[in-house]
Amino acid sequence: MKKVLFTILIAIIGINAQDINIPMSFKANFIQQIKNHKGKVIKYRGKIYYNNPDTTKWIYRSPTKKEVCSSDGKIIVIDHDLEQASYYRVDRGLNLAKVLSRAKHHKGNLYVTKYKGKYYTIVLNKRGQINQIAYKDNLDNTVNLIFTGIRYSQKPLPSSKFICAKPASYDSIH
Repeated sequence: MKKVLFTILIAIIGINAQDINIPMSFKANFIQQIKNHKGKVIKYRGKIYYNNPDTTKWIYRSPTKKEVCSSDGKIIVIDHDLEQASYYRVDRGLNLAKVLSRAKHHKGNLYVTKYKGKYYTIVLNKRGQINQIAYKDNLDNTVNLIFTGIRYSQKPLPSSKFICAKPASYDSIH
């Protein structure tokens, strides 16, 4: 029933859709709140670098230190607390450009979309920039990403911002 209502909602608001301005690149601080089905919340903080269409680097600073680099369906996770690097190939990850490009205006600064079976809610700030993205992950956790100090650019960020270099002493997991 929820899916039917959401589909109707998307169809209705599609008539008055306004596109989200998707920048060539941006950088921002972020807070990632993950809430499980029992109500337990964990809050991560860090910095994100993004180049359109799908190159992203998340630098987690607390409560754990790690870097997550993704591009072209490949993800590298450098976990500094565990001293290991993990390498993944994914097809169901968060593709920010595709999520934003499919989002339809709901009301005010709120947008909604469905991408690869997940429902996303996007909130823009007063300047029309991404402020929050909320969705349920593959483990049915509620994920809320909050961006602060966001800076959009129409030029790509330097490729050096997206390097996830594994220290020689770290283990590798493929």
